[in-house]
Amino acid sequence: MPVARAETRPDLRLFDEAESELVARALIALSQISPGDAAVLGRLMSQLADLNHLISVTPSLRLRDRLGGEERDEQTLLHHLGGIDGLAGDLDLPFKATLQRTFLISKIQFLRAFVKSTSALIGQAPQLRPLNLQLRDELAQSIYTQMAEELLLALLRKPDVADETKRRSANQLIAIWDNATLEIDQFCPLLESAWRARNRITVGLGSLLGASEYFRLVAQDCAPQFLDFFARDEVSAAENQAFTEFLFGLTYEELGLLRAAMRAQGVENVSEEWASDVLGRTIEHECDSADVDEIDPVSLYRSYSRRQLAADFRILAGSEGPSRTAEAYMLIYILDQEQGSGGNDDGHGGNGADGDNGTNGGASRG
Repeated sequence: MPVARAETRPDLRLFDEAESELVARALIALSQISPGDAAVLGRLMSQLADLNHLISVTPSLRLRDRLGGEERDEQTLLHHLGGIDGLAGDLDLPFKATLQRTFLISKIQFLRAFVKSTSALIGQAPQLRPLNLQLRDELAQSIYTQMAEELLLALLRKPDVADETKRRSANQLIAIWDNATLEIDQFCPLLESAWRARNRITVGLGSLLGASEYFRLVAQDCAPQFLDFFARDEVSAAENQAFTEFLFGLTYEELGLLRAAMRAQGVENVSEEWASDVLGRTIEHECDSADVDEIDPVSLYRSYSRRQLAADFRILAGSEGPSRTAEAYMLIYILDQEQGSGGNDDGHGGNGADGDNGTNGGASRG
């Protein structure tokens, strides 16, 4: 694909229709205000097109082939993915998977560059603000897709996840890797809803009960199935702990440190500054407190990564606390409900999260 010019529409193979229309309008606007920025973004689009072409000529992961005297097909790949422990990282993944993951991260970096450019220019060109907010939304959706892929991979390496659940997770990953343009709203809209709502709330900390944060999620139209899952009567202690992590964007250990410090100092309500001093790090914000539409999805990604790393460490160290993120508990339920099993490998499920299971079953076949 040639380098996209400001007056032309981007190739729809790189973006869905809504993204393509938005990128075209934004490039036109930038070409008039900052031609240099528009040129840089045009070059990035050309590089995205090169990656897209490489993916397009790579055979589907579901096709049968032969290598080293062994037959390889969809079933052997599912078996392989179900047995990985995560220690080899991407080295355990098929070639096309690494291409798709590179494409998605490159697309994220492209959209981040767009957001950076339009944010810097809003002062002199206020008309860019609506475009900036829309670009943030598209960036967020791509980051949520990246998070969902990493969440599915995390299930594969968990020793306490049932083999059938791992197989369903692997099957969904193959669908994603076979279609570089597949986004989270096409295969797990429930998690997208939860992340979108979480990305738009400010955390007050307060007494660390989470009531305010919970009702802010409701106000931001978080999927009721997600909230109901963690509010059901049979919710486990680990699920409740993981949901509290999700609400505050803090790990189980960090919340323990804050509560211990509150008791020691006789503090009933805490501020962000106080919590930052206790934890020894700055509390990050997923959105602007003055405008919740001015979201920072990278901060949400960092929160997820911190909670996922902590969960992995607890398994290795045998320490207390949830062995999964809140999203992982929810996703296991979704995957198992999709197959009609009625519950997840923890023995939880049958009565939680009534209604739509939050997945698009057709997407799982690629």
